[in-house]
Amino acid sequence: MNFTPNDIQNILFRRSLFGFNQLQVEDVLDKIVEDMSAYIKENNKLKEKLDDVQDKLNYYKGIEQSLQNSLIIAQQTSDEIIQNAKKNAENILKEAELSARKIIEDANHEVLSIRFEAERLQREVEAYRAKVESIIRAQLRSLQNLGGEEPSDSEAV
Repeated sequence: MNFTPNDIQNILFRRSLFGFNQLQVEDVLDKIVEDMSAYIKENNKLKEKLDDVQDKLNYYKGIEQSLQNSLIIAQQTSDEIIQNAKKNAENILKEAELSARKIIEDANHEVLSIRFEAERLQREVEAYRAKVESIIRAQLRSLQNLGGEEPSDSEAV
């Protein structure tokens, strides 16, 4: 019947010879016991349900904490990877710059070496030309001496 507290307070029992009507009182008490039993069962079911929900809540809170920790670790790891990648990139750039400088220095040394060689060869060519010219003049003089002619300045080349 599901009595409310007001219902119980407002119950009026009929009077009988020895007090209240015993059947009416027993009937009301049976209904109250029945309601109380139902309330106790419902209360126990709700407590069990609450315990289950609390257990699930704790379980999900644990999962949430694990996920947060995982995210933090993942963030730290990604930060470290980014820092390492930047350092590696800087090192690669420095090595490339050093290598480029070495290549440029080697090329400059090679250019200087080639210039010195070209100048040396130019001097040798000039010396050889002067030597050949002097030999040719000497030969020309010899030929002219054999022919009895005096060499002229216009013929000497």
